[in-house]
Amino acid sequence: MTDLIIRNARTILTMDDAGSEPEGADILIRDGVIAGIGQGLEAPGAEVIDASTCVVTPGFVNTHHHLYQSLTRAVPAAQDALLFGWLKTLYPIWARFGPEEMYVSALTGLAELALSGCSLTSDHCYLFPNGSRLDDSIAAAREIGLRFHATRGAMSIGESDGGLPPDTLVESEDVILSDCIRVIDAFHDPLPGAMVRIGVAPCSPFSVSRELMRDAALLARDKGVMLHTHLAENDEDVSYSLETFGCRPGQYAEELGWTGPDVWHAHCVKLQRDEIDLFARTRTGVAHCPCSNCRLGSGIAPVRAMRDAGVPVGLGVDGSASNDSGNVAGEARTAMLLQRVAQGADAMSAREALFIATRGGAEVLGRDDTGRVEPGYRADIALWDISGIESAGSWDPAAFLLAGAPRAFGI
Repeated sequence: MTDLIIRNARTILTMDDAGSEPEGADILIRDGVIAGIGQGLEAPGAEVIDASTCVVTPGFVNTHHHLYQSLTRAVPAAQDALLFGWLKTLYPIWARFGPEEMYVSALTGLAELALSGCSLTSDHCYLFPNGSRLDDSIAAAREIGLRFHATRGAMSIGESDGGLPPDTLVESEDVILSDCIRVIDAFHDPLPGAMVRIGVAPCSPFSVSRELMRDAALLARDKGVMLHTHLAENDEDVSYSLETFGCRPGQYAEELGWTGPDVWHAHCVKLQRDEIDLFARTRTGVAHCPCSNCRLGSGIAPVRAMRDAGVPVGLGVDGSASNDSGNVAGEARTAMLLQRVAQGADAMSAREALFIATRGGAEVLGRDDTGRVEPGYRADIALWDISGIESAGSWDPAAFLLAGAPRAFGI
């Protein structure tokens, strides 16, 4: 591969341990890896990109998405519904999808993410109507070129058995586990720099059995892959757990083996103090989805308390049917603003929000090869052009990225 030099960057927000923010520096990239950062770097024959009008960050990391939802934005009947009503409105629409719709929807969502400066995304696909497979989303990710942490989701309890989804969208648990093994064996790459990794991800406590949750955890650990699900998203979710399982969501997760550094949960809006301490102690990750939580009226996740306790936290755009957008920069801004609304103007800085959007997300997804602009890390980099009118008068590069509307292009 030809060497690449990003020349004379206005500011580099590295997200390294020291919080370095060099100005007027170059970045040398060799074979897709950052080889050096400094001034006046040279490499014979290298391609050079002038970054003198750009702020440079690590590529954003999206830790929770439902790419299949990109074709069902702003559906009128679902606009003013809470989570359970919203799902019941959309399930019949999604039940008519097939492989082509799943592929095109994923392609759309992935392109949107790339345009927002995202370089690594997870996806939680938990329904497979009319012959569609996880392979459809993986094919879309390969075409767009993002690093992709695809999770094989599932629903096994339909309406006739007291679950939320229609029976047409659920699968038998034997089929679910068998297909998890198939996609892991076919696509999972555990090596540094992997473009595709696979996780095991039963949809939620209200759409699968206790047995499937437990068996999924055993399978994932046997295969050396990560675990993902929804947890404690809103009051309805917590009430269901208390009424059905006799415990809160955090206790349910702990009892079934769903805590640890190989697990991350989406939302966690309603975690209480003891649950936050459990996640911190076990290094269980959280995908914070602020825009979706606002859109569905779920509440404000206790991110400040999570971060202070040591819980790994990343950002997620969630599905475009509950967000109507897939912009990680927008999630970072909303995350910062919500914590300030809840706890005061000093509750979260722009730099902390950007940390969560980059290095924080990489750590949640178990990636120690990306999330920083630092020698030895993958060159997953976003360049933010600050030469436009939307950037005029901006003093601080980190605050500007969340306050303004800069344009991004990735490396």
